[in-house]
Amino acid sequence: MNVVWKDMKVRSVQLGLMVAIYGGMVGAVSLPGWAQEIGANQPVASPLRLTQADGFVQITGVRVDPANEGVAIALETANGAFVVPNFQIVGNALIATIANAELTLPDGDFFEQFGPTDGIALISVTNEPGNQVRIAITGTDAPPTATAQAQAQSLILTVLPGVGENAASEPDGIQIVVSATRTEEEASSIPRSVTVIERDQIEQQTQVSQGLGDVLEQLVPGLAPSTGTTSNFGQSLRGRNVLVLIDGVPQTTNRNAFRDLQTIAPSAIERIEVVQGPTAIYGDGATGGVINIITRGPAEEGVVLRSRLGVSADVGNISDSLGGVVEQYVGGRSGNTDYVFTASYDYTGGFFDAGGDRIPSDPNAQGGLADTESLNLLGKIGVDLGEDQRLQFTVNHYDSVQSTDFTTDPSILDSPGRQRSQALDGLDLDTPQLSNNTLLSLNYRHADVLGGDLQGQLYYRDYLTRFFPFDGRTSASLGNSIFQSQVDSTEWGGRLQFDTPLANEGALRLLWGADYNNERTSQPVNIFDAAAFDASGGLAYRRVDQRTWVPRLNQNSLGLFAQLNWEVSDRVTFLGGVRHERVGLSVDDFTTLAGNAVEGGNLDYDATLFNAGGVVDLNDDISVFANFAQGFSLADVGLVLRNAPADFSLGTLRPEAQRVNHYEVGVRGNWSGGQASLAGFYNTSELGTTFTAPGEILRAPERVYGIEATVDTQLSDRWLLGGTFSWSEGEIDRANTGDYTPLDGFRISPIKVTAYVENETTPGWRNRLQLLYSGDRDVFDSDTVFGQRAVGSYVTVDYISSIALGPGNLEIGITNLFNTDYFPVVSQLQTNELSNAAGRGRSLQIGYSFEW
Repeated sequence: MNVVWKDMKVRSVQLGLMVAIYGGMVGAVSLPGWAQEIGANQPVASPLRLTQADGFVQITGVRVDPANEGVAIALETANGAFVVPNFQIVGNALIATIANAELTLPDGDFFEQFGPTDGIALISVTNEPGNQVRIAITGTDAPPTATAQAQAQSLILTVLPGVGENAASEPDGIQIVVSATRTEEEASSIPRSVTVIERDQIEQQTQVSQGLGDVLEQLVPGLAPSTGTTSNFGQSLRGRNVLVLIDGVPQTTNRNAFRDLQTIAPSAIERIEVVQGPTAIYGDGATGGVINIITRGPAEEGVVLRSRLGVSADVGNISDSLGGVVEQYVGGRSGNTDYVFTASYDYTGGFFDAGGDRIPSDPNAQGGLADTESLNLLGKIGVDLGEDQRLQFTVNHYDSVQSTDFTTDPSILDSPGRQRSQALDGLDLDTPQLSNNTLLSLNYRHADVLGGDLQGQLYYRDYLTRFFPFDGRTSASLGNSIFQSQVDSTEWGGRLQFDTPLANEGALRLLWGADYNNERTSQPVNIFDAAAFDASGGLAYRRVDQRTWVPRLNQNSLGLFAQLNWEVSDRVTFLGGVRHERVGLSVDDFTTLAGNAVEGGNLDYDATLFNAGGVVDLNDDISVFANFAQGFSLADVGLVLRNAPADFSLGTLRPEAQRVNHYEVGVRGNWSGGQASLAGFYNTSELGTTFTAPGEILRAPERVYGIEATVDTQLSDRWLLGGTFSWSEGEIDRANTGDYTPLDGFRISPIKVTAYVENETTPGWRNRLQLLYSGDRDVFDSDTVFGQRAVGSYVTVDYISSIALGPGNLEIGITNLFNTDYFPVVSQLQTNELSNAAGRGRSLQIGYSFEW
């Protein structure tokens, strides 16, 4: 589903039809006589059983007429009197149920009308089981209010639009995002593609997978299919690398481990904002875009406790794949203080393919999700220091360890033809794969400084990730050893920005400020006993030493920026800005694994980047946008250092940042019955991100281009339908001669199509089918080069169900519903058959969530 679903004027339908969603409230009131009124401001009580009138009513006509700033819904009958309706408020919908009745219209057995007046998105009248007729009136911002009155052979419902608490501050259908511009902006006024994933969508998608990469592949156009591992290597965004942030704090190190999405559990996430395409608004690394993960917020009032319990298993082998998850949320407010605490523990069992065979726990040598325990703890305390000031402290700790007895069976290499990777029991590893991430952040905001808004942030991050061992005894640059590397990083920094109005009562604003970051990263390796390894048949890893593969990289960066936001008119918005970045890198002398002495030194980078774009509202429903933006990325010094020849000196390198120029145009539509978007992009770069042997930046011009589309449709008050389309292609001039050849498959993914259909089968029971299609890509002359193999297509379908049961929701998720036997894109690209791991077969997740 397009994750900007809540931008729709009918976004309330998605929530309004969720009975028992967190905090969902139901109310019913029966009044004496023959008049009844219920609305958003009525006291809410438990539903009452109503005394039914004798006889059976056939409703033969439904009419909707304008009436006193609202509408009048007339139900007509020729054979009896109506009973008192039973009213319920469900989210933003007002539901009226008439017992002992049947809808028998001349042109069918249902009635619906979209957007009869401002503030009301949909009116539907349908038959219900048990001889009942259901009238659903969905408001755009809040539940409508209604008065029911019986007349001769008719029932009149006079309906007025409800008024939401935020109606005055947030215009109808508007969603506020911050990642694209670093300030709170309406999504519709941002001149580029932005995708927002809300908390309810995260909860829905984690019913089939706890992996963030799996969640994002379903919801973000332009993002490559998930690798199914702990790594996001190969899961590019618009053909380039993505910068991952948590509350604005970078999670990507200067020794890119491609595990940036394995730094926080979904239970600690409130929403995710994705900016598609290069940007420099947060500094280095976002040549493909930004994924900003925003942590959970407090309850609106009082204290709220939410719990979730779940179990999971692969259908092909339940006993060896059994896993479970426990999540707890506590959020509340007291006086001028608010707080959030979340804790989650997740154990994932073994993974099995469609044939019931175990998938190796380290598929593609990228780190598997199977046989893994993870713990996430989030704490957040905020204090309102006055009407204009706020201070907030956040700490998030994530810890994930893979404890498995299985590795990859090397015997498949003796069989002819392309083989699928197989698991081998008996792994004995002293130092398992893991990821630890601890983040501390202190945020301050003052809403009245220099006539505008000031925001400041200080942060600290401690990160460690460890990979699976590798037999490098045939490589001198790897020390002719069996080794296991890990990336160890600590960083701290701060941000300070001012949003200053310049003219026209805020219609012309300037965002300006500075960012500073200090990062220290190293990549040590564990050395294992070769004799013990060989004696065990490649199963026993006994650590005997630890050495340096990449020395400590001390990197400092300072960015100065200014961004202009100009609301030229009610229908035209312009944004433009500049950022200047200066980066210093220092390295001490060290010795490589091959025994080469390397002289350290210093490198200094600088880059000035620009962006400009505009949005034009053609009418109230359709807008067009165009954008030019630059992003940049630093060449990977660690790669050249770990393979440095004898007598190499860092001073011989010529530092220069890769600059990406990005052009995008698009159109967005937002109607009462749905929304859609279409965007096309083209970007170029002249430099690569690695060094050549003489110390020059690799001159490899690139160009990447593509098309993305989204659509979401409200077919009725019970049916939702939508999906996304992503196509991209990319080329590289490897020899810098003007001869372009296709970029590898880790950069450019095949066509990706997602689709979903969602239905409220009965009140409180929602069902969703979602499809992922990954196409084929065969553009290379040879299949012997890493990343340049042909890729075949595959389709997977997931089933998600939520049933209101007792005080909470029963959740059922089935991954790969039809048990498709397939290979993820990243597996098909591997030249080594040991990494040719199949995708996961059918798996089942059952959970129960409740609020207390």
